[in-house]
Amino acid sequence: MRINWVILCALTLLVIENSVIPWLVPPGWSDRLLPHLCFIMTLFVAGFAGRHTAFLIGLGLGLLQDLLAYGHLIGPYGFGMGLIGYLAGLTAERKSFTIGFFVWIVLIGGLMLDSIIYFIYKLFRLTDLQFAQVFYWQVAPTAILQLFIALLLYVPVRRFLVKPSHSSGDDSPE
Repeated sequence: MRINWVILCALTLLVIENSVIPWLVPPGWSDRLLPHLCFIMTLFVAGFAGRHTAFLIGLGLGLLQDLLAYGHLIGPYGFGMGLIGYLAGLTAERKSFTIGFFVWIVLIGGLMLDSIIYFIYKLFRLTDLQFAQVFYWQVAPTAILQLFIALLLYVPVRRFLVKPSHSSGDDSPE
């Protein structure tokens, strides 16, 4: 795994997520669609590098996201992305990491991340909205959009992240 490049790509995605994506989302949907590109990268890291690396990447990028964009509390995105990255890595270690499995990880992880954020905000009384309304209005559309973005990025990111392995029959230095 090329971890230095992952960190550089993740920081680039963080900048894109906070500067370019708000311009691409129509104004009427800006409160509804909030794709988390760094979270998608965390899930890729969970599948290809393991749970501990995904936890650290998710925690670091989540805390940066808390500081840069959302501001009400410092820590919900760090906690959510770290926890889900760890759980996704733990699950990926027990099962082969195929595209079908990755689809479920992205969908369930996206639903879990936004739900964790909502419940942390509800715990500290920063929101008065009901969960059914938030789920319909923000959580489900964001998870579906994240799924489409992850599917578009799956093959290029997999080729980039996974180092090519040389089998014994290929290009022997004899």
